[in-house]
Amino acid sequence: MAQFYYKRNVNAPYRDRIPLRIVRAESELSPSEKAYLNAVEKGDYASVKKSLEEAEIYFKININCIDPLGRTALLIAIENENLELIELLLSFNVYVGDALLHAIRKEVVGAVELLLNHKKPSGEKQVPPILLDKQFSEFTPDITPIILAAHTNNYEIIKLLVQKGVSVPRPHEVRCNCVECVSSSDVDSLRHSRSRLNIYKALASPSLIALSSEDPFLTAFQLSWELQELSKVENEFKSEYEELSRQCKQFAKDLLDQTRSSRELEIILNYRDDSSLIEEQSGNDLARLKLAIKYRQKEFVAQPNCQQLLASRWYDEFPGWRRRHWAVKMVTCFIIGLLFPVFSVCYLIAPKSPLGLFIRKPFIKFICHTASYLTFLFLLLLASQHIDRSDLNRQGPPPTIVEWMILPWVLGFIWGEIKQMWDGGLQDYIHDWWNLMDFVMNSLYLATISLKIVAFVKYSALNPRESWDMWHPTLVAEALFAIANIFSSLRLISLFTANSHLGPLQISLGRML
Repeated sequence: MAQFYYKRNVNAPYRDRIPLRIVRAESELSPSEKAYLNAVEKGDYASVKKSLEEAEIYFKININCIDPLGRTALLIAIENENLELIELLLSFNVYVGDALLHAIRKEVVGAVELLLNHKKPSGEKQVPPILLDKQFSEFTPDITPIILAAHTNNYEIIKLLVQKGVSVPRPHEVRCNCVECVSSSDVDSLRHSRSRLNIYKALASPSLIALSSEDPFLTAFQLSWELQELSKVENEFKSEYEELSRQCKQFAKDLLDQTRSSRELEIILNYRDDSSLIEEQSGNDLARLKLAIKYRQKEFVAQPNCQQLLASRWYDEFPGWRRRHWAVKMVTCFIIGLLFPVFSVCYLIAPKSPLGLFIRKPFIKFICHTASYLTFLFLLLLASQHIDRSDLNRQGPPPTIVEWMILPWVLGFIWGEIKQMWDGGLQDYIHDWWNLMDFVMNSLYLATISLKIVAFVKYSALNPRESWDMWHPTLVAEALFAIANIFSSLRLISLFTANSHLGPLQISLGRML
């Protein structure tokens, strides 16, 4: 093992010892320079000032000398947070170098302010070569003061830098083929990736977002989404990007925690880019909450203040609903469910009437939709049992009364899906797997109706079903109808999300599939 340290001398008197020597030489300091740095370390203002004045006259010491740890007098003063010495050293035009970055890393606000206001002299005094060599710097070239300040998330330092007019470079896309990205990646791919990560780490700083963004919620939403997508591409830094994404989501959630009244909460959740006030009912549509759902901000949506507002909107016409007895709730839901045909007709005739506005309330709408869908499933059960068909051997049977009753529901489902796709867009529509199930279900019902029409027009004879062709339109229509019934029954599971116990269970089972 000794050979890894130094060449072993077999003739040495202590052969079981490992001889050591210094292989990395350090700059030698004169006694005056040692005393000078020692005075800075102890905070001896008078001795430091005397040494600086003597250096101006006799040039006995180098005021930019470095100690064995590679620190100049200015860096030592910054580490000790001695603002008087920092101001004194700057007045004698000591070499600044990366002092600002060190002050930011140590979060010495006073030192940062002094360094920002310090004017660099026209001529530099004697500077050790090691300080001028960027390879020996503790910071990579991509680390700027604002990026480092954002990494520390120090609000005061970030504010000082922003007031000076600093800027953060805009990160390019991962697959960007511009000359700058290609050349940087070819020269040093690791530094290129780390540089992008450092920029995003700065942009994700809560203090920087709160200070420089006009819409911090939107900035946090978009940045968390972008970071989540980057984690899927930059596999080597996946955990770092995911952590930054969670940081942005948590910032949006914590910012929403600061709301003090329902009015403030409504203004935030209904805010749009073109209007910040909710003067009309059309603007009271929770646009910001819908945007949070689009960007999958679960922490924001699940925040207690947000949930409280949603609950008040949900039980708009039933104050104190959750405090009522379960029997009263069951009777109320049962009565509203039985009256859903009356409510629906009134809404079609007079949608702006008090009764029409009543059915538009979320809770009433949910009960009516549930009752309507249960009625639809009951009609499917009747149709599958063939209780109203006299002759099952007719190859092209006419539609039964139950099938005529089912048709309005099918047309309503199709119209609802078309309207949802039109309002939300195709991309948002296909991202919800319930919509894909609805699409398959409606397609099966349309295929069933089409095949029944073909069979009714083309076939009219009475033959035993055993003698029919395997691909007879009626047989295929019945098979597709049975499959559509299965999808319709499975669609009932989506109602479980309204229950606080069954909802999480449904989500867990869905992720297991």
